[in-house]
Amino acid sequence: MTEFPHAMLREIFEQPAAIQRTLDLYLDSNGLKQDVFAPMEQWLNSRGEVLIAASGSSRHAGLAAEIIFEDLCGLAVDVEYSSEYSCRPAVNPRQPSVLVISQSGETSDTLAALRFAKEGRQQTLAIANVPGSTMLREAGAAMPLDAGKELAIPATKSFTCQLTALYLLALYEGSWLGSFEPAQLKERIAELRALPATIERQLEGWRGAMKEIAAKVSDAESFLYLGRGVHYAIAREGALKLKESSYITAEGYPTGELKHGPNALVSEQVPLVALATVDRKLDDSVLRYEKTLQLLSDMKKQGARVIALANAGDGEVAKLAAHCVFVESASEHLLPISEVIPLQLFAYFMALERGVDVDRPRNLSKAVIETSS
Repeated sequence: MTEFPHAMLREIFEQPAAIQRTLDLYLDSNGLKQDVFAPMEQWLNSRGEVLIAASGSSRHAGLAAEIIFEDLCGLAVDVEYSSEYSCRPAVNPRQPSVLVISQSGETSDTLAALRFAKEGRQQTLAIANVPGSTMLREAGAAMPLDAGKELAIPATKSFTCQLTALYLLALYEGSWLGSFEPAQLKERIAELRALPATIERQLEGWRGAMKEIAAKVSDAESFLYLGRGVHYAIAREGALKLKESSYITAEGYPTGELKHGPNALVSEQVPLVALATVDRKLDDSVLRYEKTLQLLSDMKKQGARVIALANAGDGEVAKLAAHCVFVESASEHLLPISEVIPLQLFAYFMALERGVDVDRPRNLSKAVIETSS
């Protein structure tokens, strides 16, 4: 049995099993478990409008869900910071369905957002990892996760299980709305079922690659993380993991926004982390990829240090980056679950390089349950 020096590393490696357990809650041999999804039948409003309220990593899962819900289901989605949503002067008159996401199910700001929505008689749904948590009990419908107990403060397996549950929710809503054919649903479920094994066989390679890269860039003062479309959410999450774990300043941006200001920061001491994966079956994904290649080419001419995530075997990206880490190909909306894991490992090894207690970073707690100012 593998021994892990820190809870965070162990929990990163537990992700295939955690995702599998979460899948087992919602899938059976026939596909989606209709009895489990039955409480969600009345959640979506008649206009297909959804508001997602969350904080921290959970909000980044919500940002990914915004793209997934819109692309796969045709829903209209807004994502709010929980701490801002419950301070609004009035309930949204359009009465969107409200989805709250939390690791603990007790986060004060997100719980306040849930109760604010309920007071406005909006339909509510909660996704959380802790069984019996307040949000799961109080929401109109609940999607519990089965990530297992997460001891390290930086969220890893709870985050990928959130993404898994959100993708399952998109499949349910899409099938209910007729957004795709039964054969398409079956194909998407089959790919989802294969995901734990796909991640499992890549973990050791990612671990070795990110340990080596972290040793080479540990002198950096800050990082800019870049992603397009659904991958922007993962850029944001990767930057947050680095901040939480290693105390290094990092920011996530849409890739195309780099030249609209942030490029002034890029230097030897401010490397780029670029998400350059692609789903070759989607024209939009290919377009985003081609634009990312052009930006990476420009950055190479500028002398930027670039760490890139790319599809396995992608020589084009590898030629343009100082360091390239490969991820096995997947459909556009499932790639985030895989590609965030190398970024978690990078944050972990950067923390070790900086001598940080990665499981218990300063000034942070597992669940923010005090009243926020």
